[in-house]
Amino acid sequence: MTGKQPRPVKVNIADKMARFDEIYSPKVIAELNGQFVKLVKCLGEYVWHAHRNEDEMFFVVNGSLRIEFRDGPVTLNPGEFLVVPRGVEHRPVADELCEIIIFEPASVRNTGDVDHGYTIEPNDLEHI
Repeated sequence: MTGKQPRPVKVNIADKMARFDEIYSPKVIAELNGQFVKLVKCLGEYVWHAHRNEDEMFFVVNGSLRIEFRDGPVTLNPGEFLVVPRGVEHRPVADELCEIIIFEPASVRNTGDVDHGYTIEPNDLEHI
């Protein structure tokens, strides 16, 4: 190998979460293999949507997140995660403030196939 390799950077999730208060406004904290690692604060109901070509992984850091599917919900608590397969319609819901990490391809539009007030285009995501 030639040239200097970038030094890996340690990330503290709690410190990153403390940098923002917006609800359902993903913040990118890392990139790997064409994927974004995003932090999101959730409260209330998100919009029903699907991602036609991408899987999406939800990992709960703090609080509780209910992911609703048309055939019933799945509740996630701290330390638990769920992968929503591509094309599956879903809606995250948090009855109290919940902090999550999302892993998904960098090209994913946060509201998938739906235009909504929560929609943020991939190129407009804030990196913190």
